[in-house]
Amino acid sequence: MAPGKLPENVARFARLLRAAGLPAGPGNTIAAVRALAAVNIADRTQFYWALHATLVSKREHRRIFDSAFRLFWRDPFGADEALSALLSASTVPGAKSPSRAPARLSPPGAAPSDSRQRAGRRDDAQRMSFRMAYSANEALRNKDFDDMTAAEAMKARQAIRRMRLNLRPVHSRRLRPDPHGSSIDLRRTLRTSLRTAGDPVILHRRSPSTRRPALVTLCDISGSMEPYSRTLLHFFHALTNAADRVHTFVFGTRLTNVTRLLRDRDVDRALGRVGRTAQDWYGGTRIGAALDAFNRHWSRRLLSQGAVVLLVTDGLDREGGAGIGRQARRLRLSCRRLVWLNPLLRYADFAPEAAGVRALLPEIDEHRPVHNLVSLASLAEALGRMDGRARR
Repeated sequence: MAPGKLPENVARFARLLRAAGLPAGPGNTIAAVRALAAVNIADRTQFYWALHATLVSKREHRRIFDSAFRLFWRDPFGADEALSALLSASTVPGAKSPSRAPARLSPPGAAPSDSRQRAGRRDDAQRMSFRMAYSANEALRNKDFDDMTAAEAMKARQAIRRMRLNLRPVHSRRLRPDPHGSSIDLRRTLRTSLRTAGDPVILHRRSPSTRRPALVTLCDISGSMEPYSRTLLHFFHALTNAADRVHTFVFGTRLTNVTRLLRDRDVDRALGRVGRTAQDWYGGTRIGAALDAFNRHWSRRLLSQGAVVLLVTDGLDREGGAGIGRQARRLRLSCRRLVWLNPLLRYADFAPEAAGVRALLPEIDEHRPVHNLVSLASLAEALGRMDGRARR
């Protein structure tokens, strides 16, 4: 681990513990960084107890800290497993429902107002529960991924796994038999005419076949994209296992193909392997170099049949936008449509001030926000309507 990244990773680990319910505030984080400066961080035992001494204050938190430490410092996605274990371990058992009392007969002549009032109160309670549940769902759908608690993030990822993407079919070069087709299939017509010695001649027709275009995703996993890349990879995992010809790449300082890893049906195991394979998590971003690597090594084999490319990044480039415009232009000319998904568009006053943003904007077909469940649902709907012939 690079020494310069240690305070940032400790702060991220403390944030995870706070989301899990441990009182690890900024003071604890500063104390943890100072404690690590006084020990040999290459010794895992010393590293563990330095963090334990500064971030754990209660005995009941030890087991949670141990699981979080073991999983978080192993790979970036271990935090999800730690939170899942924590939530299952700290679930408060629900209150026992009161036993139902035996029904009592109303005395003769008594007005049935009590039972009606009780029934009315039950109906009001049911309507109120429905409104509260609906409001909670709406709040979750519109909440930024960066602002979600651990429990909300888990619910959001469950909703993401249920999303479906129906890409609009495109015409391919292959032809299929079609009795109403515009062209005549000469080979099939001559072959069938041999059976009747050419009398009569039955014309067979054909038309272009259609197929769903390939979907290629290039996802930024740098430090500024952390709250979004982790959640979006759940979305790409669902797409990879729901359709064929879906390819996913991640990049920070270099490009990594994680398509085969995401084909594992177990999302936790798949993302754990992704976390261990990509070695440039939460660092800087070299967008131009990543696009250049894709164009040289993958573009010809993946984009030859009208693929749609999703570029997921905030456009913040550590090399000042060098090479981004040229490589993005080459990528756009090779694919059916290039869509830029940018979480910074969630801000109403977003302005293209960064050099990387200014270099990308002229070379894309569409610029969309991607920061909550609503934006993901809008993306899926837009891709289903997308016509590759329309270019900006």
